[in-house]
Amino acid sequence: MAKQKNKAKYIFVVGGVMSGVGKGITTSSIGKILQSRGLSVTTFKIDPYINVDAGTMNPTEHGEVFVLKDGYETDQDMGNYERFLNIELSRENYMTTGMVYKSVIERERNLEYQGKCVQVVPHIPLEVIARIKKTTKKNAADVAIIEIGGTVGEYENILFLEAIRMMKIESPKDVITVMVSFIPTPSTIGEMKTKPTQHAVRTLNSTGVQPDIIIARASRPLDEKRKEKIAIFCSVRKEDVISAPDVESIYDVPLNFEKDYLSDILLAKLGLKNRKHTGALEEWAKVAKRIHQATEEVHIGVVGKYFKTGDYVLSDAYISVIEAIKHASCVIGKKAVLTWIDSTDFEEAGGEKKLAELKQYDGIIIPGGFGTRGIEGKIAVIQYCRENKLPYFGLCYGMQLLVVEYARHILGLKDAHTVEVNPDTKHPVVDIMPEQKENMRKKNYGATMRLGHYLAHLIPKTIAEGAYGKESVMERHRHRYEVNPAYVGALREGGLVFSATSPDGVLMEIAELPKNKHPFFLATQFHPEFQSSFLYPHPLFVAFLKACVKKK
Repeated sequence: MAKQKNKAKYIFVVGGVMSGVGKGITTSSIGKILQSRGLSVTTFKIDPYINVDAGTMNPTEHGEVFVLKDGYETDQDMGNYERFLNIELSRENYMTTGMVYKSVIERERNLEYQGKCVQVVPHIPLEVIARIKKTTKKNAADVAIIEIGGTVGEYENILFLEAIRMMKIESPKDVITVMVSFIPTPSTIGEMKTKPTQHAVRTLNSTGVQPDIIIARASRPLDEKRKEKIAIFCSVRKEDVISAPDVESIYDVPLNFEKDYLSDILLAKLGLKNRKHTGALEEWAKVAKRIHQATEEVHIGVVGKYFKTGDYVLSDAYISVIEAIKHASCVIGKKAVLTWIDSTDFEEAGGEKKLAELKQYDGIIIPGGFGTRGIEGKIAVIQYCRENKLPYFGLCYGMQLLVVEYARHILGLKDAHTVEVNPDTKHPVVDIMPEQKENMRKKNYGATMRLGHYLAHLIPKTIAEGAYGKESVMERHRHRYEVNPAYVGALREGGLVFSATSPDGVLMEIAELPKNKHPFFLATQFHPEFQSSFLYPHPLFVAFLKACVKKK
């Protein structure tokens, strides 16, 4: 008789005092340390928004939209999961309030509830539970780790907390809850205060859920006194209060968790047999050590337009780019220092002086984006990089604008533009894809772009082919516009090399200048940052940073 597979276990990660203190990194790190004990894991992100997916959200408000292999547009935490765990997730691993309600309403319309009165409770939580269990089984995972967005006490995520309660009643030995809560140290007091966390736990208790483990986020390590206090007032054991101080690198977090024996605690609470460490964290620790050992700096300017939110800078709009640079810097043994540069600065008075300041950087990146604001500033930056042989790496919009700049200043097509910015341009060197025109006419914007994995063929003896070391690649896309095929011939004759194309040769995937003309002037229509991970950096980011070091 075949041996029956053990039941899957479920770990829910919820927020305590405030959002933005590391639930996503906690979820990723828990997955990593469980992997190091030989367990198969999968992860979920639940966002409490009415949006059906993250694709229509403003990056300055919500952060980056991360695109999965299957083309689904999700929250940036899905990127953290993939970068930490070296797994490829699917749309089934992500859900929003809007998506869940939409599914339940469609089922009700199809009479799948057989005439029952369909109610918010229990049918919405039951739909959440069914999705989690189905995907966990599909992925053959031993443990599923589910992050619930927001914090306890918010009206938006009550139904997801209800799902935890219902699962816990059904399988009390298979479900545990981890709360990530901030422990502030007010400067005027000079002491860590646990009361906000105590209130957060009581609020979670009011939903019928008790945390099994508390991850105590703070500016510095938690002392024994604070652990004891949290344990007494929050009904957990002292050893179940895990210190999570601020760290120089997020990749230190799994290693810090193991200092408090978190994987042992998780195995015990889930009723799993104690397993030996596989050694996976040893390689992780070696790479993490390089981040701290690197002293020589390489300075990269990131020119974008999604930075400013009130008086603050939100770099989360480009989180995958930031992490991809960090991954590549580990390979070359340098410390990457990033500076956020708003592209609109180059369009204002004194823009030329601002351009001259770019010489202080070893390389420039222009990441993806949409819309018209700051575009002429980006084009000016690209021209400066080309003329001054400053390493340049463009991503998505960064490639489209490279083509616009080249057409204007090398081919002499002064009016050249992308139709996204100027629909009436005489030279639409970047145009909307034919299949997208109908979507735009109908104002159908959600999940209607070129999304997900597509194959690209590389041209031999190019910078791109040298970086990849192979003939073809699969890369993730998120865009509506392409280099206009009508202008490809003229651009090639003018010296621009399209070093990767779609298999049929119609769509241009990578544009570059030869090394004898520029040390590194390359841009991709796809988003290579989506496939870079801590242990497996993306080769194009590595090639870019190597060029920056040579320039330095």
